[in-house]
Amino acid sequence: MQKSTITIDVMLDPDKIPQQINWKASDSSADMQQKSKAMCLAFWDGADKSALRIDLWTKDMMVDEMGDFFYQMMMTMADTFQRATKNNTLSEEMKTFAKDFYKKFRDDMINEEKNNEIK
Repeated sequence: MQKSTITIDVMLDPDKIPQQINWKASDSSADMQQKSKAMCLAFWDGADKSALRIDLWTKDMMVDEMGDFFYQMMMTMADTFQRATKNNTLSEEMKTFAKDFYKKFRDDMINEEKNNEIK
């Protein structure tokens, strides 16, 4: 059996807020640790039938990047759901939601910029 290792290092400031997130995967073609501004990691506990999650982001993660990040995660989760369940209908509904979410997010960002210009 082959083993693959993923290492995640989180550097914290004195208030225990993430300053930097680095990760490395043993099967990756990248030789060095990769930097990240945010991460979402989920594990399924089959015994408890519950998801265990770690969601972290650094101070450098901008609000517009967070919207892009969530949109992309939702789209890839829909693809993963489709591959795992073969349920095209629900996968497409998830993608429709993600697209609507992203459009509303972008519209909110534009409206906020306009309101800041007026002030």
